[in-house]
Amino acid sequence: MYNEKVMDYFEHPRNQGAIEDADGIGEVGNPECGDTTKIYLQVEHDVITDVKFQTFGCAAAVASSSMATELIKGKTLKEAWDLSNSAVADALDGLPPKKLHCSLIAEGAIHAAINDYRTKRGLEAWKEKKESHAEH
Repeated sequence: MYNEKVMDYFEHPRNQGAIEDADGIGEVGNPECGDTTKIYLQVEHDVITDVKFQTFGCAAAVASSSMATELIKGKTLKEAWDLSNSAVADALDGLPPKKLHCSLIAEGAIHAAINDYRTKRGLEAWKEKKESHAEH
């Protein structure tokens, strides 16, 4: 069901764990399948210097979270916000159609963590429509 790359990121997850005193934390779950992902961000000068995740879910959910953290580490908050679930799935060499929602959970958790960071600093939360924050 899963390709070799998905299985590698599931069996050997990158950036798994938590960050104590994280600058931003976001958690998203899918009530239909039960998968939940929590993303922790450490940010310096608008750049993600460290990122960790905790995922309760299937192989695709763990692999998606792991790949997503790899793709946003060292990126600006704007670059991380613009990471799409399809880019995560593509980086994993694809996910089965029934498991594409797992990459959406990772994207949503990143958005929630970024908005948590922004809110804690008195900044306006970004909207989910990517086109709406081109000015950021």
